[in-house]
Amino acid sequence: MNLTTYDLTVDMLDVHADRNTFHRFDKFNAKYNPIGESRLREVFLKTDNYLNGKYFARIIKEVSSDLEESKYQNAELRLSIYGKSPEEWDKLAKWAIESDVYSDNVRWLIQIPRLFDIFKLNKLMKNFQEIIDNIFLPLLEVTARPSSHPELHKFLQYIIGFDSVDDESKPENPLFERDVPTPDNWTDDENPPYAYYQYYVYANIAVLNHFRVERGLNTFVLRPHCGEAGPIQHLICGYMLSENISHGLLLRKVPVLQYLYYLAQVGIAMSPLSNNSLFLNYHRNPLPEYLARGLVVSLSTDDPLQFHFTKEPLMEEYSIAAQVWKLSSCDMCELARNSVLMSGFPHKMKQYWLGPNYTKEGVAGNDISRTNVPDIRVAFRYETLLDELSNIFKAYHKSG
Repeated sequence: MNLTTYDLTVDMLDVHADRNTFHRFDKFNAKYNPIGESRLREVFLKTDNYLNGKYFARIIKEVSSDLEESKYQNAELRLSIYGKSPEEWDKLAKWAIESDVYSDNVRWLIQIPRLFDIFKLNKLMKNFQEIIDNIFLPLLEVTARPSSHPELHKFLQYIIGFDSVDDESKPENPLFERDVPTPDNWTDDENPPYAYYQYYVYANIAVLNHFRVERGLNTFVLRPHCGEAGPIQHLICGYMLSENISHGLLLRKVPVLQYLYYLAQVGIAMSPLSNNSLFLNYHRNPLPEYLARGLVVSLSTDDPLQFHFTKEPLMEEYSIAAQVWKLSSCDMCELARNSVLMSGFPHKMKQYWLGPNYTKEGVAGNDISRTNVPDIRVAFRYETLLDELSNIFKAYHKSG
């Protein structure tokens, strides 16, 4: 690369999103390669490389150490499983256990990139079923016999769910019709639509969860990137299948769907700084409207390497949101409380943060000494939701 440490600068690394990435997801993806070199990404940001992910593990440990020092911040970090081979899980688990990346402040989400068309183009697989098998068969095996994959069995205890990622703005046929091929018959070079991916991932997670409950093991949720761009059918799919979603920007254009998300209290983790560089200017972000209407929204970082400037990316999100939208301390505390409720951390940890009765509805579940959210705000949210639901049920019974 003809570079020395003397020549190297932050600007030269070129990993930060700028005005050129707006509505250009391809240019944003290129930012993952420092100095435009995919080899550097392979060396420093991958778990499966010649050094067995040594440098990436060091970075994770440093991030975990910072979180532990701050005391009041936890993170749900993403690791990728592509579905290219059934060995991926064992390699990832081996890296996690041998590198000792465990931290009380960190839990993991597995993100599944929607890349079947690329795998098919490169003749890595014949049909979509191979991706499903490569992702879920090892998990079913380790659930049936933990001794068959001991490292994976241990690692799964700290995984809370699955995410689905890719550029949502890619053109697709959003319809999921009756005559759509089953995964073993999906041999097209074209990528399956968003709903197809989500349905089969959800269906397999549901089967896996039932199996794991029988064995007394932890279960997983589906929390995809959804509604950042693309057709609104993505949000319908997210509403039907997901525990929570990330982004949800397009709900601002579909009031009926937004109302359904409110009634079902589906969590939405929003990242305004990320959206500002990719899809939607900050002042147009709907987060303050969602919060005011009672949707369960939280502030989240997204690709902090690309979008943030300090070692406190979450503080950047909160401080900028508070300044730009003039959020009150009550609003900020409600966002933080929602974040804890939506998270996949253990029940005991949530009790420590929110109070022993946090699972109860309304004021009974609010411990103001821990959440800092006034009872009157919690009561307002609860009573308004009950009122809306009762109106729906009254109308239903009258029409019936």
